[in-house]
Amino acid sequence: MSNLATLLLATLPLAAGWLAHVRWLRHCLNTARRDPLTGLRTRDGFTRRATALLRDPRAVVVLADVDRFKHINDTFGHAAGDALLRATADRLAHHVGRTGVAGRLGGDEFAAVLLDDGTAADTLAVLHAVLARPVDGQDPAVRTTVSLGWVRAADFPGEQLPALLRRADEAMYAAKQSRTGARRAGIGRLFATLAGRRAGRHGARTDSPVGAVPA
Repeated sequence: MSNLATLLLATLPLAAGWLAHVRWLRHCLNTARRDPLTGLRTRDGFTRRATALLRDPRAVVVLADVDRFKHINDTFGHAAGDALLRATADRLAHHVGRTGVAGRLGGDEFAAVLLDDGTAADTLAVLHAVLARPVDGQDPAVRTTVSLGWVRAADFPGEQLPALLRRADEAMYAAKQSRTGARRAGIGRLFATLAGRRAGRHGARTDSPVGAVPA
């Protein structure tokens, strides 16, 4: 046997071990980017995929917030609240499909980026209805609506994901206040905020003038 063949045979176990280690590290990284309750991407994992999708001119950024979630938790218990979050996540991910991405930003707040060919308003109206369905296997009263705010990235060329999420957040808050279900972010400047929080949320500035965003 030649020296080269001997060397190759000697390095095979090392190469196999390194490949297994790389796969293990990749698995750990993917697990860390998944929310353990819902299976959706965490903020970091969502941000990576969403940023890539924003290169597509069809990209639409959606922010979703479960209405009356505290009431569900307080009335039916945390197990029912968790079931509601899992159902919301499953339905959102199914609706977004393989071409988009959905993530849980924290608590009862979810985000998504989907690719749309001009029917986003109709798509999100259907999504709003889907998210309001009762949770399978739970008391029929364990249900609520989900307020949606959305923004078409092409309306704000040059803006990155954080700014688009803030616009979607403001539209979502307006939808929640008016109980309209879903609202598109208007053309205008963002409300003055601190650390990306919209006016009215914890951490938002209240001492600065704000610019109105049309409904």
